[in-house]
Amino acid sequence: MAREYEQSYFFDAGLYFECLQCGACCTGAPGTIYVSDREIDAIRQFLAIPADRLIQDHLYAFRDSYSIREHADGRCHFYENGCRIYPVRPHQCRIYPFWFSNLRSLKAWKKTAAQCPGIGRGRFYDRERILDIVQTTF
Repeated sequence: MAREYEQSYFFDAGLYFECLQCGACCTGAPGTIYVSDREIDAIRQFLAIPADRLIQDHLYAFRDSYSIREHADGRCHFYENGCRIYPVRPHQCRIYPFWFSNLRSLKAWKKTAAQCPGIGRGRFYDRERILDIVQTTF
C-alpha cells in the first residue's frame, strides 16, 4: 500500500458530493484548467468547430498543451448561464472538488464547501475513491 494511503485524513469516513452545475467553480477567482489534446478534440467535436478556432478563441498555451481562457471577471470562457461543454468538460473540471488543494486540510475543505453547494450532497465517496481521484490530478 502506498505511503499516502497509510496516513490518516479528515475524510477517512468519506465525503458526499454532487455537481449541481451551479457554476461556483467556473466563476470567481482565476485559475488554470489544463486541457489535453484528447480533451481539445472532444470539445472541438462537441462544439462543431475547427481545432485552430477553438484554440484561438478559448485556450492559451500551457505546459505541453493548453488551458482554458477566462473572461476579465474570472469566469471560464465556456461558462454562460451554465457550462457549454459540460458533457465533455476537462478531467480537471470533472474531479472538482477533489483537488489536492481542497483536500489538504479540513479547513481548506470547509472553505471550498462554503463556495460549492454540492459538497455534502449526493453520491458518497469513500476514502479510497477520493485518494484515487487525487492521484489523477495534474
